[in-house]
Formats: sequence, C-alpha cells, structure tokens
Amino acid sequence: MTRLDYRLGVLACVVVPAMAADPATIDWTKIPSTSVMLFYPGQSSYEWLSGNDHGKGKGAKAVREGGSCIKCHEGDERAMGGRIVKGGPLEPTPIEGKNGALELKVQAAYDAKNAYFRFQWKTQNSYPGTEHQYLRFDGKEWKVYGYPKLDQVVREGKEPGIYEDRLTMMIDDGKVPGFARQGCWLTCHDGERDMQRPVSKEQASANGLLGALKKSDLRKYLPSTRQDPAKWETGKSLEEIAKIKSAGGFVDLIQWRAHRSHGVGMADDGYVLEYRNSDAGKDMFSSNADPATHAPRFMWDQAKTGYRAITADQLRKGEHFLIRETNAVPFDPNAGWKPGDLIPDYVLSRKDAAGSAADNNALASWKDGEWQVTLIRSLNLANPDDKPLKEGGVYSVGFAVHDDNITTRGHHVSFVRTLGIGANGQIRAVKLP
Repeated sequence: MTRLDYRLGVLACVVVPAMAADPATIDWTKIPSTSVMLFYPGQSSYEWLSGNDHGKGKGAKAVREGGSCIKCHEGDERAMGGRIVKGGPLEPTPIEGKNGALELKVQAAYDAKNAYFRFQWKTQNSYPGTEHQYLRFDGKEWKVYGYPKLDQVVREGKEPGIYEDRLTMMIDDGKVPGFARQGCWLTCHDGERDMQRPVSKEQASANGLLGALKKSDLRKYLPSTRQDPAKWETGKSLEEIAKIKSAGGFVDLIQWRAHRSHGVGMADDGYVLEYRNSDAGKDMFSSNADPATHAPRFMWDQAKTGYRAITADQLRKGEHFLIRETNAVPFDPNAGWKPGDLIPDYVLSRKDAAGSAADNNALASWKDGEWQVTLIRSLNLANPDDKPLKEGGVYSVGFAVHDDNITTRGHHVSFVRTLGIGANGQIRAVKLP
C-alpha cells in the first residue's frame, strides 16, 4: 500500500508494507497515552554524573552504587530544567527565553509487520521548525547561511538562528551496561561539541581511534568502547569494538528531522557505539554543496515551484524542501543569481535512501503550535546495526526533542522508560485489531 500526501506542493511518499495498518488510519483515541517530561540538561555528561559536582558528591555516589537517574529525580524534571536553562555551572551560555522543560506525549501500537510510535509536543515557537541551514549567494560565491542558536556567530548576531526541529528515540534491549539506569547520559561526554572542553580537529585527527574512523570531532559514544570509560581519548581497537557491536552492545538511535527527513516522510536510522554512526546504506539527505566550489549541486525547478531560490523574507512561510526526484534540477551557475538568493544546504531523496539507514518511515504534521509525529518501524529487523523489536519484548527507551533552532546540548531529554511490545512496560505498545 502506498500513501501519497501532497502538502504545500511537496510529495511525501510513505511506503507501508503489505498486510500492515495504514498509519494514517490508526484510531489513536483507543491507544493509551503516556506523558513523559523532558528537561534541559545543559552540559551534564557521563563524567559529571559520576563527579563530585553531581549533588555535591551524593549523586555520584548513588550512580557508582548502581542507582538510576529516574529513581532519584522522577518528578523533578521541570524544576531541574528551569534551573539549568537560566545559566550556571552546567550552562555557560544560556539562550534567552529558552524553555526549561517540555511535555512529550507518547503512544505505541503494533501489528504483524510494524511498530508505530506517535509523539506530540508543543513547540516553543509559533511556527514549525522545518528550516535548516542554507547556501546564500553574496554576489560572488555561495556561503553557509544560518546556524544553531548555541553557535557563537548566532549569539553575536552575525548569523540568524536557523535549525530544524528534531525528535530522537534511543532503544536498548538490555545489552548495553548501564543504559537502563543512565540512559542518554551514557552517550554524552565532555569533549563533544558544545560540551565542556570540546575536542579540536587537531586532537581528533591525532587520536588513534578517531583517526582510524577518519573523524574530525568527538560525538556520542559508549563508555564500553574506551579503555578508561571516563576518558574519550582511550579508544579501544576497531577489532574490539566490532566484537561489542556483534554482541549487540550498541544503542539504536532513531531521529526524525523536521527538514532533512520529514520532507520525504522518513526518519533516519543510526546507532551509538564508538561514535554516533549512521546505519549501513544511504540516508535520505545529503550535502547540496559542491565540495570544490561550495556552490549548490541542485536548485529548485522553477517550472514546478515558481522559483529557483528564495530570500530571507520568505523563511518560515511554507515548507522549503529541495527533493531530488520531485522539485529539483541540476544547478545552473548562469541563471542570473542575485545577492541574497538562498538554496537549501541539503538535498533530500526517498528514492536514493537505501539499506538499513532507510528502515524508518514517518508521518508528521504541525498544527496549532504542536507537532504530531508517527514513526513506523518494521518488527524483527535482522540488520547488524538495529535492535529488533519483537512481540513480547521489553526495551529501555529514552527520548529527546530539539526545538527553537538549536542542536547538541540545547535539546530537552528524558530519563529512561521501559517499552513493552505487547508486554508490560511504562509505555505499552498495543496490538492493533
């Protein structure tokens, strides 16, 4: 069954496997809803969790003794986020007006083929965050335009704050030590982007593990991939990490992106192990910048959209997805470009998405200040970079929402919850009739 949804001239095609429910017709009023409070964590990290600054040492002692975050702090999320977001040791560069907490409503269902996860939350802004960074023509060349709000160029007023909204779901099946207790804090470390003591390109390139991975920065990783769990630079060998992966010792990471995946009705698929990795295959988004000239590779098809580019005064007025097979044509450098012309820095394609990176579909809409996102994921996936969801299984899950033109630590996060697929859990997936 194929569902075609024409929305503001954009084609979103969601392929639903045969004999599965059409996610657009599920009666969600009959599915239990769980409210999960997310909060602003600032620079709280795995290292902070077990350090003396965590509860003046009392929190760290509880962590070392096997305590879970939610056991000590359930019900405190709104107050904690409200304190952290205003600035202090865990937030050196507070964002004016940023919310400290966010309520996420979660529902889950499944049938013989798929699991369906429905999420709802209120956005801080009066518009959906479907814009991402652009390439802007300055009269001579094309340069990146728009950055996340935590970036210094935005804080200094040199660039506008432009970034997509995101919903993230982490999944573990009990094979990652500590995830059921500490959740995403197990993956978040000092040295990562926008965290304490961020690792430089030179440090990353000189590191044995990151150098072998050909990475120029430090991103999420699990302590099990380091010789010393609290030191990012002590990476294990690629052979050792491969053994951890084959034993299932990674966290599944699903991200719905309001620009880079929403435009083609998908959510990307990745996992956290020694780094924040994409699944094998090809994502539904790729860079639109020519690596040599930085000029766009594609532009809008004027015959279909009415324009080749937009300008800053058109931002947040409609959806501006550049989709290779739907509304894009190869870039013409002689098309009479004017200073201020904007073309998306990413080009999307459902057709090009392939492999386990393309496992997840999604339906999403924004109305009256609220996102409603339904993730669709096949049951019993057998890919080596996926956690297979099975009927009767119980999983540890964590959620995050990026809102208000921000990324990295600027999100709101949850403590771990349990998810039961037709089994008991704090979130219970109900079998569809």
